[in-house]
Amino acid sequence: MTLHLFNTLSGQLDELVPADGAELRMYVCGPTVYDYGHIGNFRTFLEVDVLRRFLKLMGMRLRHVMNITDVDDKIIRNAAAAGIPIGEYTPKFVDAFFEDLESLRVERPEAIARATEHIDKMVELIQKLAAAGAAYQVEDGSWYFRLAAFPEYGKLSKKDLSGMEDGARVDVDEYEKDSARDFALWKAAKPGETAWETAIGRGRPGWHIECSAMAMEYLGESFDLHAGGEDLMFPHHENEIAQSESVTHKPLARHWMHVRFLLVDGKKMSKSEGNFYTLRDLLLKGYKASAIRMALISVPYRHQLNFTFDGLTEATNAIDRLRTFHQRLSQTSFGPGESDAIQVAAHKARAEYFDAMANDLNTAEARAPIFDLLRTANTAIDKGQFLAGDRDAVLKVLADFDAVFDVIADRDAEPTKRALAWAEQAGRQADVAPELLARVALSDDDIENLVAERTQAKKLRNFARADQIRNELLDKGVVIEDSKDGVRWKRK
Repeated sequence: MTLHLFNTLSGQLDELVPADGAELRMYVCGPTVYDYGHIGNFRTFLEVDVLRRFLKLMGMRLRHVMNITDVDDKIIRNAAAAGIPIGEYTPKFVDAFFEDLESLRVERPEAIARATEHIDKMVELIQKLAAAGAAYQVEDGSWYFRLAAFPEYGKLSKKDLSGMEDGARVDVDEYEKDSARDFALWKAAKPGETAWETAIGRGRPGWHIECSAMAMEYLGESFDLHAGGEDLMFPHHENEIAQSESVTHKPLARHWMHVRFLLVDGKKMSKSEGNFYTLRDLLLKGYKASAIRMALISVPYRHQLNFTFDGLTEATNAIDRLRTFHQRLSQTSFGPGESDAIQVAAHKARAEYFDAMANDLNTAEARAPIFDLLRTANTAIDKGQFLAGDRDAVLKVLADFDAVFDVIADRDAEPTKRALAWAEQAGRQADVAPELLARVALSDDDIENLVAERTQAKKLRNFARADQIRNELLDKGVVIEDSKDGVRWKRK
């Protein structure tokens, strides 16, 4: 089976396979670490996580590189306002980013490239561009890319760029450029700014040159896949192509993947709308990291996601059903043999799941057969028609599903604890939902002790105390389930 993934460059679904037949080399634009990441940022990283997990499930080897932009205008401005160098300002947000990725169960790339550790490679690339006639220096010492030197500019975004003016994150200054369309490669140092002494002058890199230099350093002059949010398609990725290919005369990447924006309650997320959320904001409201993960990946990456709290509740309920079912399979005793109907249902669900994922990572369609199988199996269990040989077949389907979605195992306690610790450090205690505090007040040992006390109370026919314990646990987000195979409990 081969993954067919939409290629922004070709405008069609293309097979995603390694050029060398051995290892898929992919570069993903990472965060600019001037603040905490928001859920729009994390949708991109989660969708890339879905991609890499599915490729690995199919047996593909990966070389995944992600950059960290730890120098840019916002970082310099914020660090200056805080009265500290950027080297002291950014580490907190770098650490927070990786902590949030861990909370969302996003796998780390094989390599992380920080912009400030690759200044020499950026300078080398600018020198090569200058030698090729594609870069020039202006009076203040800044360097610009000469767009006229790259006639293919615009081939990724398919934009009509004949009337293009200076774009996003490109300085407009008093120094004359050859064309208003040319963009900055290197910005000459301004008083008080972070800067590097280099062979092309004292200054700092432009945003676009960072990714070109680092992608080619780690993956070679031409690689298999470049990914990022749709907002990066133009001008960032377009500029990367121009810079890189003007020197190498090779395709920077054969395949380009772009993840759509999300809306929040039907509107663009913004602080002015009051609908701007970081992962930590949602955790403090009492939502689980696994539910946030499920909500952000359940809509295919090329579709716009409308993020709502109702959607988070739906994701929470879906995960609860999966976990309850998995627990039931694991803890229930079944008779010997296997059922033809269940074996057929499991085979069908697995095939439909793989087909949906291989068709442009259609996570919405991939979920459907899993929950169909869950309903079929639960009905069979209720009727005594589910046998011991069926357990492994169904668990295999769940394992393949969870290899990509990764929501069945309950690992939500640690992200919640980290969010609470951060809230205390940041003075955000007032934002913590009361039900969250109640939920984390009980350890697993506390719950086990109360469940044991309830079981003993029922044996002594003290049903009032048994009901009281059940209600107390329910108030603190713990559900008790009595079954013929014993008592089970789970956190809501």
